[in-house]
Amino acid sequence: MTTTFGLFDTLVRAEFPESPAAAVGDELAERGVDLPDDWTAAYRETHIDPPEGAEVPLPAHVSAALSSRGVDAPGNAPRRAVVAAFDPGVETRDGAVEAVEAAATRGPVGLLANAAAPELLRRTLIRAAFDRDAFDAVRSSAACGWRKPDRRAFETLAHALDVPADELVHVGHPDAGDEGVRRVGGRFVDVTRTDLADLARQLRL
Repeated sequence: MTTTFGLFDTLVRAEFPESPAAAVGDELAERGVDLPDDWTAAYRETHIDPPEGAEVPLPAHVSAALSSRGVDAPGNAPRRAVVAAFDPGVETRDGAVEAVEAAATRGPVGLLANAAAPELLRRTLIRAAFDRDAFDAVRSSAACGWRKPDRRAFETLAHALDVPADELVHVGHPDAGDEGVRRVGGRFVDVTRTDLADLARQLRL
């Protein structure tokens, strides 16, 4: 049995900026970027038109938003600003560690998260309560190029785990696109209906 998990609102709760545009704007300003007067509007506009289901890394979006207003950000300021703005406080959900440990007794365990900001997934896992080797494969949308619920996100994780995608049993939240595992023939376990502690007990039976 191959079990995979979503991250945000599944295994952890993370604190993100209430206004991403303002948070990124503040970090850009600290790095010497002269923000346009309508920065919030620029941030909210679509500047890169990716294929359906593809992820646009947030630094690329920020760079394109600045460029649309004639602003040239120095060096890697957009990336550093995004990393600083999306540096969350993290709370591991009750039963999450036990569920992952129980899944590991049944077979490979993977993690798949929609995360357009660089380092967000890594920093979240560092601050969560999981062991460093808790997951056999970890993929973010920024790294693999596809966002849940796109089937290619799940196929990428399945490939990393060296299993057919239709064998995935994916535990996640419907609002995070985790039900997309059904598009590859896998099974979806909804954490809004299944308690993680109960899931751990079921996996150990």
